[in-house]
Amino acid sequence: QVQLVESGGGSVQPGGSLRLSCETSGFIFSSYGMSWYRRAAGKERVPVAYIDSSGGSSNYADFVEGRFTISRDNAKKTVYLQMNSLKPEDTAVYYCYAPRLGNWGRGTQVTVSS
Repeated sequence: QVQLVESGGGSVQPGGSLRLSCETSGFIFSSYGMSWYRRAAGKERVPVAYIDSSGGSSNYADFVEGRFTISRDNAKKTVYLQMNSLKPEDTAVYYCYAPRLGNWGRGTQVTVSS
């Protein structure tokens, strides 16, 4: 079955960096675009970034543009989210999502605090 497993979350000070990973299985990873979403406490889950199946095209939410980078390794069936210049408002649970399949990971917590 389809599985998406996030890792790499943690606690970091403002201005710091984290790299999230989403390891996948159960589908032909190289054929699917992938997304990262996040949900802050008390708020709705919102899209953060998207990358197409080849990795040649990506787009970002305005609030992370220029700070976050989505990438993928089709050989490893893994999608990444490099997060730089983190702000307290980036604190959230970050989820990996396969839009065409409708499958979600369980999420990984990112906390940005001094």
